[in-house]
Amino acid sequence: MPISANQPAPEFSLTDETGTVRTLAEFRGKPVVLYFYPKDDTPGCTTEACNFRDDYHNYTDNGVVILGVSPDSSKSHAKFKQKYHLPFSLLADEGHKVCDLYGTWGPKKMLGKEYMGVLRTTFLISPDGMILKVWEGVKPDGHSKEVLQALSAWQNA
Repeated sequence: MPISANQPAPEFSLTDETGTVRTLAEFRGKPVVLYFYPKDDTPGCTTEACNFRDDYHNYTDNGVVILGVSPDSSKSHAKFKQKYHLPFSLLADEGHKVCDLYGTWGPKKMLGKEYMGVLRTTFLISPDGMILKVWEGVKPDGHSKEVLQALSAWQNA
């Protein structure tokens, strides 16, 4: 079960696609879209990432940072980012510790088989590190527009 809104976002330290260690704390002062996805270069994950890419200027115009997180390696992230020209950082959570911390690692089913994996979830985090909104069971297509609407509502509140 993911952590919920109105809680402090758990701090983390993960490497990005370049091998650089990134922390949530380094983005204090800016809103952050932290999205957890199962696997690089798969259909749903590519759709979701490309939607964030296509809307990227709408985020950066509002000072928002986008961070994608999956259990894939930094090397895998680098290939995925390059292939689809993704302008935001992808963080490698190879031991799924941050997924566990945020409650996004759990049981899934595919073709009748149960397994553990990333539950597609997005968190909108305020500049002071509080979780403003959580989307669980994200449908990749159109999700970026949902996040932008929530961001707009929050900024205009």
